[in-house]
Amino acid sequence: MIEIGKMNRLKALREEDFGTFFDGGDLGRILLPRRHMLRNYDPGERVNLFIYRDSEDRLIATTDTPHAMVGEFAYLKVVSVAAAGAFLDWGLPKDLLLPFREQKTRPKPGDSLVVYIYLDAKTDRLVASSHLEKFMSKSPPILKAGDKVNILLVEEAEIGFRAIVKHQYWGMLYSSELFSPVSVGMSMPAFVTKVRADGKLDLNLQQPGYQKIEGLSAEILDSLDANKGSLPLGDKSSPEDIRGYFPVSKKTFKKAIGALYKQRLITISDTEIRKK
Repeated sequence: MIEIGKMNRLKALREEDFGTFFDGGDLGRILLPRRHMLRNYDPGERVNLFIYRDSEDRLIATTDTPHAMVGEFAYLKVVSVAAAGAFLDWGLPKDLLLPFREQKTRPKPGDSLVVYIYLDAKTDRLVASSHLEKFMSKSPPILKAGDKVNILLVEEAEIGFRAIVKHQYWGMLYSSELFSPVSVGMSMPAFVTKVRADGKLDLNLQQPGYQKIEGLSAEILDSLDANKGSLPLGDKSSPEDIRGYFPVSKKTFKKAIGALYKQRLITISDTEIRKK
């Protein structure tokens, strides 16, 4: 089934001077304009194409990939505001409409905001909405602590950053677990640390458990090699001093050097670690 607003694998029908027609099934023939063609396509060849409507509301195909597709959240920039609403840059020649009815606040050109992209059932057009809550999954997340996920930071709160997880769930990335700068609109991999009773997720950018310590231990050994076998960090080092070398908490750092000490790879004092 061909889906508007998503990538589809379509079969080439025939080439014309202005482009190539593809088989859109129930949607009929869909044109890939020559300006979007990466090369010539043989009849019967199947090509991955994104389907949307052009400025004249005709179904059209493109080899370009937008910043986000139907069913996804994205952080997009406002390029203009008109009577119909705000228009967002989503990586295609035709900007994406954010109708007034779907605006949580009134954005201005140059603003950026998180929106959800969907196909309007009444108009059959692709539009955006900043009313995020109504598009979140109502089902409990099928996730567990330790799972790796992709997140999008939506807003900054007093305790950290509210995030959308896998385009479906709400999560929280706590400031106490951040050791490098982040900002609203950033997308990144993260790890689930807890699934709360209300279905919301606690997140961390570092992998929890033994695997994280193993990775940090290797970094510490590399740093020791690069610094003639010693580092001015130890049991009594401050969290700030540790973060000057490694973007982790003091607790995580002590677990890592403890693992290295047990393997008899380093010696530890209050203010220094040395490689044996």
